[in-house]
Amino acid sequence: MTAPAQPTAPDLLYSQDEEDLRSAVRALLADRADAPTVIAATEADTPYDPRLWEALATGIGAAGLLVPERLGGQGASHREAAVVLEELGRSVAPAPYLTSSVVATETLLALAGDGGPADALLGELASGARTAVLAVPFATPPAGPAATLATLDGTVRGIADAAVADVLLVPTAEGLYAVGATAPGAAVEPLVPLDLTRPLATLTLSGATGTPLAPPEAGAAAVRRGLLAGAGLLASEQLGIAEWCLTETVRYTRERHQFNRPVGSFQALKHRMAQLWLEVVSARAAARNAADALATGSPDAPLAVAVAQAYCSGVAVHAAEECVQLHGGIGMTWEHPAHLYLKRAKADSIALGSAGGHREAVAELVELPAP
Repeated sequence: MTAPAQPTAPDLLYSQDEEDLRSAVRALLADRADAPTVIAATEADTPYDPRLWEALATGIGAAGLLVPERLGGQGASHREAAVVLEELGRSVAPAPYLTSSVVATETLLALAGDGGPADALLGELASGARTAVLAVPFATPPAGPAATLATLDGTVRGIADAAVADVLLVPTAEGLYAVGATAPGAAVEPLVPLDLTRPLATLTLSGATGTPLAPPEAGAAAVRRGLLAGAGLLASEQLGIAEWCLTETVRYTRERHQFNRPVGSFQALKHRMAQLWLEVVSARAAARNAADALATGSPDAPLAVAVAQAYCSGVAVHAAEECVQLHGGIGMTWEHPAHLYLKRAKADSIALGSAGGHREAVAELVELPAP
């Protein structure tokens, strides 16, 4: 009698290829998305730099990491995409990577393979020629409603990156449709978000027409797959935020002197940064576990994603708060980038489901009573 197969332990380490990808993305962002550049972008009407996106999407090939080679992508996995998001989190660079290259791409991948419109659109997304967003509120969790509209008529609020997208993937009760952002009957109105590096918008459809991508049941499953991947890899962005905040805070407290001593030598601050380091290390394990579970197609992926989001969102917010406070007066200024990280962390904490919602999901998945 054959013994049942034992579950494979998750691989939480980074491969050499992943480290090489990290180096390339970090060098690009250091050159094109340093703190002064990002702050200036938040003050402009167009926060996204097309040249940065072209270099990231086409030059490095990051836009097509999740897309198979037969459809024009790189044929990589969620592990590599997670590395890109870590670096985007470290720089809070304004780029539609999470929304287009992860959520929208993963949604379309659930429908690909028959040579239909989903395949053609995936090729365009992989090349960086076009971007797409899933037209649901950015706060929608993976297990949330798959559609907020009955037909291609109505309003959807709080869609991340809709103002800069070329294509809107609109789930309705009649199925999933691809609607051009500038198509007749489609109006995108920018909102003023807390996080100025990831703009939100309201989509109003009135007599719009779109390309059918999937019937209701298949479309709903595709949407949930896209949201699950987005939530899982958002943890890697939150990890990048927390890592930058910790690194920058340690550096600053070493250089800042008070009473002829580095302020980082004071025991109270040492304890706070040591505690933050422990949280960041734990967040790295949770984020890597989620990325690996998604990459391997593990049946435990929903649980890994829920755990990662339940933990990493709080760590990112705590790290950003400590960064602002331990930088003293300079941390409160517009010129210092600390406020960008705090706003991104706060916005991410309610994106694709809140930490409380993910904790409830964990309780349901492991069959424990909700707290």
